[in-house]
Amino acid sequence: MVTRERPTLEAVARRAGVSRATVSRVVNGSTTVATAIREAVHQAVEELGYVPNQAARSLVTQRTESIALILPESASRVFSDDMFFPAVIRGVSTELEAADKQLVLMMAGSAASHDRVERYAMAGHVDGVMFASMHGADPLPGALARLGIPVVCSGRPLTPSEAAVPYVDVDHFGGVTTAVEHLLTSGRRRVATIAGPQDMVAGIDRLNGYRATVDRAGMGTLIAVGDFTRESGVRAMGELLSTDPTLDAVFVASDMMAHGALQTLRRAGRRVPEDVAVIGFDDVEISRLSDPPLTTVRQPIVEMGGTMARLMLGLVRGRSDATSAVVLPTELVVRASA
Repeated sequence: MVTRERPTLEAVARRAGVSRATVSRVVNGSTTVATAIREAVHQAVEELGYVPNQAARSLVTQRTESIALILPESASRVFSDDMFFPAVIRGVSTELEAADKQLVLMMAGSAASHDRVERYAMAGHVDGVMFASMHGADPLPGALARLGIPVVCSGRPLTPSEAAVPYVDVDHFGGVTTAVEHLLTSGRRRVATIAGPQDMVAGIDRLNGYRATVDRAGMGTLIAVGDFTRESGVRAMGELLSTDPTLDAVFVASDMMAHGALQTLRRAGRRVPEDVAVIGFDDVEISRLSDPPLTTVRQPIVEMGGTMARLMLGLVRGRSDATSAVVLPTELVVRASA
């Protein structure tokens, strides 16, 4: 079998009738080369099927053409039947693919993996780092940003010291306010909540939205806390029913937890929505497949991922007008559960 040799930069230069240095500048995106010469080089590249050597190109451009997406979660959590993470990844990867960038997906659900991610990013293996599903006041985004590495986060920073890191978030507070007001205007008089983890902006803001809305209505709060998983929704709903069997509505801070809450209510003989109305948050696929279909607050998850990627690309390209914060709107989607 005859193996065809890979076309070289020198071969492209001979075909185009220019120097090797000129070909290198054109291939690496220089705009200082005359248009006619650039066209001749591009034609030679196409005719020969030349593919740039990425390692050599990186030495010239000081770029890897790769962007990391860090998920501070375990692999089992990321690849569970919660469709939040796949939707974020889809939004990110679509934008990066259009920009001819490689996505590097990394999970950092343990201290050891967190350290590994930090070493990888600081070693210059990627041009920028995006973080999603942040827990607590993680110092890594700020540390990387101070080293000059482009960083974008999903979710508003928890601490003022990290406020300079660009982020993409949604209007958690406003979305929850709309959901709880919907329950109150439909005649519900004892509205509980299953809150999300209180070391995450999403969990904190959604609980604050619930508290503010029931306080305005002159009602007391009834709160259980979960971790955004179905299992925690099952447990938390049981806690709420034990605390106050008269509750007639529950706002749940994620659709997965709401799905678990529906299971507990069914086992307890409570009809939804006749006895207890239920509203979730996310609008992932399980909300449409639940029995009954789940009323929920839709957050544009794919758009969140795409917006993060666009912010990152602006930072990598050195755009001075790169936006530092984007907050996307939410929408109440009414279905049979409320």
